[in-house]
Amino acid sequence: MTPVLDLLRRNRNYRYTWMGQVVSEIGDYFNNIAVFSLVIQTTGSGLAVSGVMLARAIPAVMAGPVAGVVLDRFDRKRVMIASDLVRAAVALAFLLTLSGGRSWLLYVLSALLMFASPFFSSGRASILPSIAAPGEVHTANSLTQVTEWSTLTLGTLLAGFSAAKFGYHWAFIFNSFSFLFSALAISRLRGHFRASQAHATPALRPWRDYTEGLRYIRSVPLIFGVCLLTVGWATGGGAAQILFTLFGEVVFHRGARGIGSVWGFAGLGLLAGGALGHLLGKRLAFPGYRRTISAAYLAHGAAYVLFSQMTSYGLALLFIALSRVGQATCSVLNYSKLMKHTQDQYRGRVFATLETLRWSVMTISMAAAGVASQYWSPRAIGAVAGVLSSLTGIFWGWASWTGRLPEPDALATAGPSAGPSYA
Repeated sequence: MTPVLDLLRRNRNYRYTWMGQVVSEIGDYFNNIAVFSLVIQTTGSGLAVSGVMLARAIPAVMAGPVAGVVLDRFDRKRVMIASDLVRAAVALAFLLTLSGGRSWLLYVLSALLMFASPFFSSGRASILPSIAAPGEVHTANSLTQVTEWSTLTLGTLLAGFSAAKFGYHWAFIFNSFSFLFSALAISRLRGHFRASQAHATPALRPWRDYTEGLRYIRSVPLIFGVCLLTVGWATGGGAAQILFTLFGEVVFHRGARGIGSVWGFAGLGLLAGGALGHLLGKRLAFPGYRRTISAAYLAHGAAYVLFSQMTSYGLALLFIALSRVGQATCSVLNYSKLMKHTQDQYRGRVFATLETLRWSVMTISMAAAGVASQYWSPRAIGAVAGVLSSLTGIFWGWASWTGRLPEPDALATAGPSAGPSYA
């Protein structure tokens, strides 16, 4: 705990970034729970929930390549602020969906909200090694991800209660305010936030810049391997997004509170896994890191299968939490490795590509789950999703065993990335 408190106390830039993250991400979950609960109550259809998820996923896929190029070419701080301001306006516009006959706006506004998101989320990952000193990067990454999962736990539980008690309009208002708060916090950052070699090729050629980033990803086995891990997880992870709502509303018949509880316990598991990932990351050498990733993904998938088959609500919540422990451990370890070994001028494209891959495969997975929900039970779909996620651990283990995941040379890949922390 001391390194975390020291980071927040001494590093002004990270402290403001973290404050904005806490408020804006709680606001995100107020929006999520309100929208999904509103859709399921209006239609009672898993296919409709899938439609909203697709309306969010497809724009995120489309925005990823653009966001990566923009973040590696322009001032990342200003791009993040612009993303927050756009999202604040869109979030407030969700109030229009509460009027009769305007449910179609849920799809349009969800699409706009998610199109703007990668410009912020990939930007935050890109600037983290610049606002944290080299010895702080793993702690900063761990705290950022643990905070994300803490806000998932708190935000979903509060949002479920708020939607049931006060109605949906306050959820949308708070979500809009949260983005304004985040923009204010990011505006307080000090320093330079352009990529270290953004000036090397002045002419902006989006397609060339994007493909150059893909070639860089392919040239570093670790980065390429983590991208493939993302694809493997998303084959089952997309379906899981649909199933959380279906298990809360349809399987256990607990309404908005049920959806909030499933997401909330998933958040508790992510929180525990994030703490575990932080501790392991400080102790594991590279071979140990590779073995841990395989074991954690296998455990993640197995626990999700068990979650999908539980008839006891309490046991279902326990296993969804355990499933997320494995997922979170992998996420913290992988992102710390990426921040250490990715050159600054490619960070925007690397992290945006990860989002693009994740949302691309999740889109297919969500669409398949939505269609399948019309023919098969959520329990059957959940079992398949868990098995698909487990296969990721097998792939990683094979690649590690056959020598396809060598440890990158930190000096060769890190570049001049560790700027001052501006404490």
